[in-house]
Amino acid sequence: MDLTTAVAWREARRREGRRVVLTNGVFDLLHTGHLYYLREARRLGDALIIALNADASVRVLKGPARPVQSEEQRAYALGALACVDAVVIFRAPRLTAEIQALRPDVYCKAGDYTLEKLNPEERGALEATGARIEFLPFLPGFSTTNLIARIRAAGEI
Repeated sequence: MDLTTAVAWREARRREGRRVVLTNGVFDLLHTGHLYYLREARRLGDALIIALNADASVRVLKGPARPVQSEEQRAYALGALACVDAVVIFRAPRLTAEIQALRPDVYCKAGDYTLEKLNPEERGALEATGARIEFLPFLPGFSTTNLIARIRAAGEI
């Protein structure tokens, strides 16, 4: 969805009395850790919307070889999951505009984050909208970087 469509979707959920959970990330090469996290995030409310980093921001965050999959491919894969209700690709360095527009009931991040590690601008927007901020336990042993390394190693066998 584009942001305008996502806002209309979110407002429809509000009128229905449903709690919307917002999370964000790269989600390049979905793995068990992602799936666990998204399922648990969805349990925090009645609907889950993912703000997905655009390809350009992934390159800034992860380096020139990433993402492995395009933003469209990543959005499609996420949207196919039963626990995901909506996906929005965001192109700005920060999620502030999306937070202000979507006004989630709950904002969720993985346990490698803390309140202090959240970007101050994003945290301020969350607090201004009244969103509850939740951190879910990080499922150890799963990361996209490690998965890419294992795939590369397997190609050398």
